[in-house]
Amino acid sequence: MTGTGGHSALPAQPNKRPAWLVGGLTVVSFVALLYVIEAYDSVTGHQLDRNGIRPLETDGLSGILFAPLLHSNWEHLVANTGPALVLGFLMTLAGLSRFIFATAIIWIVGGFGTWLIGNIGAPTYNGVVVETNHIGASGLIFGWLTFLIVFGFFTRKVWEIVVGVVVLFIYGSILLGVLPGTFGVSWQGHLCGAAAGVLAAYLLSGPERKARALRRPVRPPQLNS
Repeated sequence: MTGTGGHSALPAQPNKRPAWLVGGLTVVSFVALLYVIEAYDSVTGHQLDRNGIRPLETDGLSGILFAPLLHSNWEHLVANTGPALVLGFLMTLAGLSRFIFATAIIWIVGGFGTWLIGNIGAPTYNGVVVETNHIGASGLIFGWLTFLIVFGFFTRKVWEIVVGVVVLFIYGSILLGVLPGTFGVSWQGHLCGAAAGVLAAYLLSGPERKARALRRPVRPPQLNS
């Protein structure tokens, strides 16, 4: 196939979707999945909720994979929906691959931390700690929140620092959820998710930190006479 003048015609390049649109669709799809799961859970008598994180129990380890997808009721899910949509979308602005890796780190590390300390503060009955079962996307949300707050300070990029400050101003008060409070609210999951978010921000800012280190002038050694 040739174009005008006998030159080979270049194939038309497909229009690439804007990053913000891809990120938005990704987060909306994830939240929609949470609603599908909760709908199924509701009609089956909340049997899925048993698959949460049960601390220090071997068969409770599998809950690390499932807990962020499960919610105790519709009110629980609705309460998590707004922050998940906003913070999840802002996370994707740092790059979809970073969003995926950060989410994986928060999901696994935060979940494992919850498995380790999830019984702290739980009531006891006849000297035995009452079994706890941690479910909900709030640990993931807390991880996204702390990631956004500190990521810019690791990368030293102005717009990412601005995003962090704005997020801290709007959502900073919910960080109080990492403190022990009402039994039935997984402050342990919030705390571990938040810590995992800071870890993810540090690890994933590695390229910027290394580039910054290479730009630093090397001081010649001092020789004393």
